[in-house]
Amino acid sequence: MVQQETQQVIHPQLSTNTFNIETNDSQLMDEEDESNEVAIAPTDVDLNSHTVRVTRPVQTTDFILQRPLTTEKEILDLAFRPAALNLRVTCRIHRCRDGLDKLYPQYHLFIEHLATGEIQHVMTARKKRKSNTSYYTITGIYRENTSVPEGYVELGKVRANFLGTTFVTYSHGKNPMKREMTLKKKDLPIREELEAVLYDPNILGFKGPRKMTILMHTLTRDGNRPEFRPVKESETLLSKYRDGNARDLLVLHNKSPQWNEETQSFVLNFNGRVTQASVKNFQIVHDNDLDYIVMQFGRVERDSFTMDYKYPMCLLQAFSIALTSFDAKLACE
Repeated sequence: MVQQETQQVIHPQLSTNTFNIETNDSQLMDEEDESNEVAIAPTDVDLNSHTVRVTRPVQTTDFILQRPLTTEKEILDLAFRPAALNLRVTCRIHRCRDGLDKLYPQYHLFIEHLATGEIQHVMTARKKRKSNTSYYTITGIYRENTSVPEGYVELGKVRANFLGTTFVTYSHGKNPMKREMTLKKKDLPIREELEAVLYDPNILGFKGPRKMTILMHTLTRDGNRPEFRPVKESETLLSKYRDGNARDLLVLHNKSPQWNEETQSFVLNFNGRVTQASVKNFQIVHDNDLDYIVMQFGRVERDSFTMDYKYPMCLLQAFSIALTSFDAKLACE
């Protein structure tokens, strides 16, 4: 029987100061002021539990990555730390599907500085060949200095069921529920389960927007993200949700678009960050606060997309959710 590691890793919040970058004083907000916070998670939280409801300030500032990442630790911090309460992280995703990559495209993720238009490449996702289900691997990118090649670190993977209606994101590690594994994987830590994404099946074939449910673990009382590494099926996000044991889970949904008679289409307000209509476009919210956009994703060019996320998500979670939207879904279209 596999024993779960006793020491739980906690990821603190991501901020502009995470990489020792000077912050513009005019952009700072008082994170201690709770007068502007409203709940976007269930309010029936056990006070004796290590988890807490998710709260947020009304206004946010944009995260600025003013220099390239130079170490493996920095890319891990960027990938796994949840965005701070007053922060919005703006990103751009480029899809490469030329030549041999047409059926198995690559997706390059950049941190975007809206004021200058500068982008910095931090992650790449690849759709794996020879897999029975959709399977994406995600790699982080850093460079110690301009005279050496880029360094790469395996961050995680996104795996779907056969119909493409359910996706689960894991960190790079071994599957404790799988008996047979390579010698290389046996030395890895047990993988962390970061989230699950469920798409409602469209059995009758009605036209309309997709319906998504996102399952995540809640954060600690001080807003940090604890790791969860299930060692048996009953401990997984999907099992807890389907068994009605979702008390300590954060359940998010995509915001329902409104029908526009003039354009004869479903529409969402992306505040200029999305410019082209697509079934892939979405915004993620909590049912208790439909005005707070936890994440949004959408098309701006044929193979170019924007992705923005806020507290309580981390970059790897947001990128993984975007990847699920790219995937063809046999039962949802």
